Amino acid sequence: MTPRRRSSSEGESALRRRPQLSEDVANHVRHMVMSGEVLPGSYIRLDETAAELGVSVTPVREALLTLRGEGMVELVPHRGYVVSPLTPEDIVDIFWLQGQIAVELVRRAAPKITAEVISKLESFNASLAAAVEKGQAEEVEFSEFEFHRVLNRLTDANKLAWFLNNATRYTPTRLYASDPTWGRAAVRNHEELIEALRIGDVERACTLMRQQFTDGAERLIAHRGA
Repeated sequence: MTPRRRSSSEGESALRRRPQLSEDVANHVRHMVMSGEVLPGSYIRLDETAAELGVSVTPVREALLTLRGEGMVELVPHRGYVVSPLTPEDIVDIFWLQGQIAVELVRRAAPKITAEVISKLESFNASLAAAVEKGQAEEVEFSEFEFHRVLNRLTDANKLAWFLNNATRYTPTRLYASDPTWGRAAVRNHEELIEALRIGDVERACTLMRQQFTDGAERLIAHRGA
């Protein structure tokens, strides 16, 4: 799966440093909604969110307009923005879409696999494994992202990769990155994926890629239902 990062305090300071504030705020709220930190029916207060992130109300308002367009929040007249319903079926659909694109990308990448590519994949997977065992969530996100980027860049399918990147905005990657059980499963999946690519077993590679997203959906549904 493809990531998105950072602890709360680190995220807040980063928000103050970077110029794309409304996009950062939208990512922050998306994560809270998808991870279940805020539940359907909860209100997202402009002033409270701005204070929490150390920004003005303007980028928060802009972010909520973006999220309203995505169907993640609804505007209740005279009351503000409320989190929209998010069902297990919605989560399955989100991860199914991500998986469909990722599988097509790995299918296109498979004929272009070289020893150098295998080496890069092994290196990022080793970094991922080490970060998981050390509990370094930010490094887990980085290594997971770079692992998949190696494959995606092989395809020269820039638009398809762009669609995948946009679809993964709805993945609460910090949640996964802080879960060593997920991390170890991802490392094992990557090991098998690398071997499938090494021997040219494209169908096996596609199956393994699809499993990552199916697993991600199942874990998120279980987490939100806990």
